[in-house]
Formats: sequence, C-alpha cells, structure tokens
Amino acid sequence: MEIIEAPAVVTKDERHYAGIRTVTPFRGMFAVRDQLMKELYDRPGNLFFRLHVIDMAGPMEVEVGALTGEPVQADGRITAGVLPAGRYARMVYVGHGRRANRTLLEWIRAQGLTMDVVEDPSGDRFGCRYEEYLTDPRTERMKTRWQIELAIRLA
Repeated sequence: MEIIEAPAVVTKDERHYAGIRTVTPFRGMFAVRDQLMKELYDRPGNLFFRLHVIDMAGPMEVEVGALTGEPVQADGRITAGVLPAGRYARMVYVGHGRRANRTLLEWIRAQGLTMDVVEDPSGDRFGCRYEEYLTDPRTERMKTRWQIELAIRLA
C-alpha cells in the first residue's frame, strides 16, 4: 500500500449520489461491489464504496454509489442518497485496502479522535465511512493502480 496523501482531518460538505445498497458477507463482498459498480457505469461522477455496517464475521451492509452533484430521483433499485457533511479523517492511497483501513484507524486512535460509529449487535454502524475512487474504474481496470480516498466521519 502506498500513501499518496497522509491521514488528515478535513471538513466536507454534503454530497448527493445515486446508489445501490445491499447486505453481503465479508467474504465475497468485493465481487458484489464490482458487480454493483458495473450497474452504475452509465452515470457520471466518481464512484464510491460505502460501508454502513461492518461485521467481519457476519453480514455487511454496504452501498456503491456515483456522486451526482445534485439530488437525483430514485430509479428501481438505484436510490438517492447523501454523503453527510462533517469532519472526516481521510487519506489517499494506492494498493491494499485492508492496510489502508488499518493505517487510518490507527492514526485516528493515535490522534485521540472519535469516529461517528455506534456499536450495534449487527455490527459497527458508521455515520459515514467510504472509499471514493479518484481513478475512474470505468477506464482503469487494474485495481492496483486506483487512487482511492478513504474517509471516516468523526463524531
């Protein structure tokens, strides 16, 4: 994993998107992500992968979306959504996502920051945690070359 932009706290405005939300086990989750991304390829805007509820041993509640810049109308299983405004811990990386997540989580703890997350019997429910694909997966198929912004909203 290569860090392109070091972890930092940033303030983000709310951002509208069109997305598809689903529940899937961790094993196989990225194949589900890839399939959902293909369903959104015809929409303009950066694609992202949002983790709503994380339970590494059970079902994960996830969403793939395309940023739109303005509100959209729901269309079948594609729904309108908003990445909420707020303070985020974020970094940009290329390569291994699990290492990037570990790096950002360790940095958050070392800084004494608190994430917007609620522990729930179904898993850790995040106010907003996502990976935005700064490299367009529609044109660059090699995932190891993607620049990815990892962001977790702070409490």
